[in-house]
Amino acid sequence: MPCQTPPGPCSRPEPARALLTLTMHGKLLPLASLYLVQGLPYGLQSSLLPILLRARGLSLTRVGLAKGLYAPWLFKLAWAPLVDRRGSPRTWLTLSTAALGLVCGLLAALPPNQASQDALPATVMGLLLLLNLGAAVQDVALDTLAVQLLDPAELGPGNTVQVVAYKLGAALAGGGLLVLWPTLSWPLVFVLLAATYWLAAALAWTAPALHQLPWPQPSEHTPHLQDLLAAPETLWTAGFVLTYKLGEQGAGSLFPLLLLDHGASAPELGLWNGLGAVACSITGSSLGGALLARRWEPLLLLRSVLQLRLGGLACQTALLFYLDTPGAGVGPDTLLRGAALLSLCLQHFLGGLVTTATFTVMMHCSQLAPRALQISELC
Repeated sequence: MPCQTPPGPCSRPEPARALLTLTMHGKLLPLASLYLVQGLPYGLQSSLLPILLRARGLSLTRVGLAKGLYAPWLFKLAWAPLVDRRGSPRTWLTLSTAALGLVCGLLAALPPNQASQDALPATVMGLLLLLNLGAAVQDVALDTLAVQLLDPAELGPGNTVQVVAYKLGAALAGGGLLVLWPTLSWPLVFVLLAATYWLAAALAWTAPALHQLPWPQPSEHTPHLQDLLAAPETLWTAGFVLTYKLGEQGAGSLFPLLLLDHGASAPELGLWNGLGAVACSITGSSLGGALLARRWEPLLLLRSVLQLRLGGLACQTALLFYLDTPGAGVGPDTLLRGAALLSLCLQHFLGGLVTTATFTVMMHCSQLAPRALQISELC
């Protein structure tokens, strides 16, 4: 049975709620800025890169193999204890964000050769791999900092801000850049990203709310895998998140590529699967945060929304089967085109609801664990 979340802030008296709101503004603004920046690499590689590679003629198999660039995210447990024992989360956050700016500067100086249409150069792929490594370290440090910064009553609004800002960053770097790609150049895109990362690194180091966190004391006991597995509800949480993310990534990544194969254009997909879908996701995340703030039980919300999302996936699957029939396509002014784009937006709306509720459960479970295990729980 998964852990239960505490009552929401609506049970507090009005003066206490006003004080809580004032305090949260000082916490949430820097968190929102940093989570927005954290979403940039994800949008770049999940929305922009696959469509650009597919448009260059790469097979779906080779586009799928580019997901290997996400490998550093699979090994966050390897350096999570290092982040816990050496320095503070703020220091790690500042250094990793500045390093991301450096990698983007190198990517701006080494644009891929336009003559090479079959794949990106190995140097560019290596730098994108380093970009994921820096983003994975940044993710560990920022999530740990958020757990230490937010009180239990602030988890609902805090996770809403986290999800909304992250997805907004992903939309700007994914769909936004895809729409503007014909007017932009590779060096200009990564120069802008480098400047954004360096500004975010300065914010992480100077934000007053982050200075209030105590310097972490070294853990007396170095956590091992068996300690992590013995923590309350670790296996349930890990199993649920793994199952959910596998389904979400599979459907969310392949469906736009299949629409591209059946007549949709890359700029149009950038608009609908990037900006439009993320706007729907942000709306869903905001609704989820509002429901959690009104003392909705996160697990009850998850059960209801996941049932709706399963139905949406079944409709998308039926649509893809129909598109495989001779003569079917998503050309202009067709009913199938509207249905496909509507299904994208609906799935992202439901995904926003699910993500906010899931992150709230995960962060609360992490707060219940011993401090030495909290950073590993978040991974």
